[in-house]
Amino acid sequence: MQLDPHELRQRLQPLFQENFARFGEIGAAVSVWQNGKSIVDLHGGFRDAHCEHAWTPDTIVLIWSATKGIGSACVLHALQENKIDIGRRVAEFWPEFAQAGKDEITLGQLLSHQAGLCALDRKVDVLDYEEVIRALEVQKPLWSPGTVHGYHARTFGFLLDELVRRVGGKPLGEYWRKIFGDPLDLDFWIGLPEKENWRVATMYAAKAGKPPEPKQFYNDLTKRGTFARKVFTSPYGLHAASAMNKPELRALPIVSFGGIGSANSLAKFYAMLANGGELEGHQFLSAKTLGWMTATLADGIDRVFQIPTAFSAGFMKDSKSSTRPNFGGSTSSFGHPGAGGSHAFADPENKISFAYLMNQMEQSVLPNEKSLRLVEAINNPL
Repeated sequence: MQLDPHELRQRLQPLFQENFARFGEIGAAVSVWQNGKSIVDLHGGFRDAHCEHAWTPDTIVLIWSATKGIGSACVLHALQENKIDIGRRVAEFWPEFAQAGKDEITLGQLLSHQAGLCALDRKVDVLDYEEVIRALEVQKPLWSPGTVHGYHARTFGFLLDELVRRVGGKPLGEYWRKIFGDPLDLDFWIGLPEKENWRVATMYAAKAGKPPEPKQFYNDLTKRGTFARKVFTSPYGLHAASAMNKPELRALPIVSFGGIGSANSLAKFYAMLANGGELEGHQFLSAKTLGWMTATLADGIDRVFQIPTAFSAGFMKDSKSSTRPNFGGSTSSFGHPGAGGSHAFADPENKISFAYLMNQMEQSVLPNEKSLRLVEAINNPL
């Protein structure tokens, strides 16, 4: 599928504008790339609810869990450079991880949310990295690893970060800038430098309303004692969206949900993944590593979301049971959404990448109408 930039802009522009008029967007941006080139970039609205600061091409914004895709790419690159296959055991590289029956968990199982470490029995603060890692090391899996999967909403970023430290030799936020961010000149950070704060869009929590689908999951999120609530509050802290508007918290390299950047840069990164791991004359990833990103490792009822989901090594994919594609038009597509509406993916078959970012959150943690209507317009030309 070859996209015509002019025709695509004509299809996307009214839908994008409708996100403001009909769906209550404050500020947003969407970026689409194909064959390693930007073909459509749209932005509109404001960085703030007072409509004092326009959303401009250099506006950056928190992307919540879409950061997990960035973190996963860093882990896979570190494995690639050290010639480590995802079939190897995590404990080979992180010996303390072997406690409490976790000695046989593979890298592939951990990266595809099959390890059963989505919640912690020990109460630890999300801002205390060392304590979270110690808690993960002694945590007993919540199911038999490799038998089922369930979304690791908060713990996943810590698992990724520690793997990069063990295999790649530095914290994941630093690894990101050295390997991908700086070489590709990406306006994207995990741990935002203070000098960049002036252009960050203010994040606004979702407004009260009818819970989205799947109803049971979102109902469980609001009830103490439910499994979903435990997953999304473990480790504890930073549960108010407004907290992440503080510069001192934006500066922290929280891999689970702390990435901040522009839609164009996020789409550019995924453009590299959609283009055989190569961009601007540099080969970043091998065919084998890209295969880890595209191959489905887990597919079925998610123990946390309670609906079918699918994961490759670190990325979300469309389940074979999905009724509405979230990640483009091909079975090789992969990406990662963020809470409230941010969304990004690569479609290697068509060499397309996509990113949608905004600052007015919705109640959903999975892709919602505002981005999915745009995705469908890309994949279904009139």
